Amino acid sequence: MPDSKRNYDFVVIGAGIVGLATASELLTRYPDCSLAVVDTENRVAKHQSGHNSGVIHSGIYYRPGSQRATTCRRGKVLMEAFCDHHQIPWERCGKVVVATNAAEVESLQRISERAEANGVEFKRINSDELREIEPQASGIAALHVPESGIVNYARVCETLATLIRQRGGEIRFLAEVTSIQNLASSVVVGLKSGLSLSTGYLINCAGLQCDRVAQMAGVKTDVRIVPFRGEYYELAPGREHMVNHMIYPVPNPEFPFLGVHFTRMIDGGIECGPNAVLALAREGYRWNQISLRDMKQTVVFPGFQKLAFKHWKTGLGEMNRSLRKSAFVSALQKLLPTLQSSDLVAGRAGVRAQAVSAGGELIDDFLIESVGLSTHVLNAPSPAATASLAIAELIVDSIPKPDQCA
Repeated sequence: MPDSKRNYDFVVIGAGIVGLATASELLTRYPDCSLAVVDTENRVAKHQSGHNSGVIHSGIYYRPGSQRATTCRRGKVLMEAFCDHHQIPWERCGKVVVATNAAEVESLQRISERAEANGVEFKRINSDELREIEPQASGIAALHVPESGIVNYARVCETLATLIRQRGGEIRFLAEVTSIQNLASSVVVGLKSGLSLSTGYLINCAGLQCDRVAQMAGVKTDVRIVPFRGEYYELAPGREHMVNHMIYPVPNPEFPFLGVHFTRMIDGGIECGPNAVLALAREGYRWNQISLRDMKQTVVFPGFQKLAFKHWKTGLGEMNRSLRKSAFVSALQKLLPTLQSSDLVAGRAGVRAQAVSAGGELIDDFLIESVGLSTHVLNAPSPAATASLAIAELIVDSIPKPDQCA
């Protein structure tokens, strides 16, 4: 009979970009330690890390001093260097954040103040200067951010996975976690296969399932993951010339989503979107993907009920854009008035794991909690991919060095 138990110094749950970056950082600092990454899926980056827009964010939006701001700025430098070193294609294509009315000009000023505080390179431009670099964009003022970039984060994840294996780490796929037992000097992770992994330290980077994993580990927290689906269109072949950079609106300060925008992709093409609708499953990339368990846990959660009551009008607008292409086009035409429905073809969708408090607040910053012999990443929204290598440093800095690791 095969051995049903394995012993490791570290176990990381989740083979997305944050989990892989953390595992890679652990093996870099502690090359003599044993480590396993476990994931329910059959490959890396199956969910958020493989379904995001691929933007290397500059950090222009984030509250100065927040983890999102500091790790984004640090992570951007690390990500660009990582891609250069491992010959992963990336591009610093730049973006413009466009104000289309007087109220948005005021918000643009607040964004520029954050950009200055965060050390972001940018230039404030007027409508004529905007038309020089984006002839089809419409706005009365804008911020030009030349240092924003693009990359394929799934490819970054594949490279991290290769490095983990080369350094002696293991990656176990189709490994669903069903139990977590906290002992005096170890944590035992039970898998659906019947295998048990005993580890000196556990790191939970489970993304869409992170709150459930934390609950298994006995973490007491009032936040829950609410899944939001973001749906995209793409500019039709031959229409890519309509966009030269990335074009973003001024975001709603009460909502942590950036609004529909135009994003260049490193593999070619221009994405348009996303909207933000409640997903009917944590891994629900289409309306017909429904999980009764996930839906029940969402709708009975008091935090979601308060959130829905507060933002129901915004939610209806997002649903309208999901169900009616004409409404989606209208939202995009605010930035690109010449855009027509025929310029768009259906694109992909992604699901964002958004942490919501029991009070109905959308958690704005990264949320990382350490309890006993485990650390739990409970909220890692954008710019988590950009910041992933810096988040990994932050996590590993907080973990006590195992005695047996040289």
